[in-house]
Amino acid sequence: MIDEATVPPASPPTTGRDRWRTWWLVAFALVVLVAGGFVVGRRIEQGGATPAAAPTVVAPASSAPVPESTPTPSPSPAPARTVDRSVLQLPGAVPVRGSGQFSYATSRGPVLGSKGELRRFRVAVEKGSNENAEEFATQVANTLGDPRSWIGGGQVRLQLVGGSEAADFTVYLATRDTTGKMCLRGGTNVSVGGRPYTSCRTTGKAIINLDRWRRSATPFVSGKVPLSTYRQYVINHEVGHELGHRHEGCPRAGGPAPVMVQQTLTLRGCKAYAWPRLDGKMLRGPRL
Repeated sequence: MIDEATVPPASPPTTGRDRWRTWWLVAFALVVLVAGGFVVGRRIEQGGATPAAAPTVVAPASSAPVPESTPTPSPSPAPARTVDRSVLQLPGAVPVRGSGQFSYATSRGPVLGSKGELRRFRVAVEKGSNENAEEFATQVANTLGDPRSWIGGGQVRLQLVGGSEAADFTVYLATRDTTGKMCLRGGTNVSVGGRPYTSCRTTGKAIINLDRWRRSATPFVSGKVPLSTYRQYVINHEVGHELGHRHEGCPRAGGPAPVMVQQTLTLRGCKAYAWPRLDGKMLRGPRL
C-alpha cells in the first residue's frame, strides 16, 4: 500500500489561456532582440555608436611601458679636451684675470698607488678663466696616477675627491693675476718682468698659472717640447712641493731634468722631463 502522503501532487493541467500567454511573451522577446540589433547596427554604420570601454590591461611588473613618442635623449657629457702632441702652445688670447672665485670639480676618483700615506686632493678652476673644472681634474688625476709620478715609489697614495669633501690640499688653475695674488699671500713672488709668470705652491695649495697652462714656457717651446708634456711637468712639480720636495739642480748635462728643477725658467743644462721617476727609480738632482 502506498501512502498518499509520499506521492507528489500532480501538476495542474495547462489551459488554452496559459498557452496563449507563453506564446505572446516569447514573440515579444524576439521582437525586442531583433529591433535592438537593428538599432546598434545602424549606429555603428553611421559612426555614432559609443564603443564599449576597453578592459584595463595591467602589465607585469617587469614590462617596460611603451612611450607614445620617442623622447629626445639628454646630451652626453663633453669629453675632456686633449692637446695633440704636436701642439706647443694653444692659440688665442688667455684671460689675464678672473673673478677670484673658483669652481670645484665634483668627481671622485679611486685611490692612486698601493702603499704609503693617503693624501686626498681637490681640484678647482677660477671662474672667468674659460676652463672646465672636470676636464682639469681629469688631467691632474691622470698625471698623478701615472706610475712615473709620485705614487710609483710606494711612499704616498693620492685620491681625487669632490669639492665639498675634506682634502689635504687643492690643485688650483688660476689666471695670472689671481695666481700672483694667491702666491704672494703664501710668501712667494712668481713675477718675471713685472707680471706673474710661474706657478707656485703655498700651504695646502698647488697653484697653476693659466698663462703657463695654455702657453707653456720658453725652455719647452724653444726645445719643441709638447704642451702636454709641460702640463704633466707643472702638475708634478707643484704637487711635489706639497709633498715636501724642494728645488733641485741638473745631475748630468744633457740628461733628463729632475721634476723639481725649475724647468719653467731654466733646464740648467738638462733636457725637459715631466716625471719624478725614470726607469722605475726616482730621478734626483743636487738639492738647491
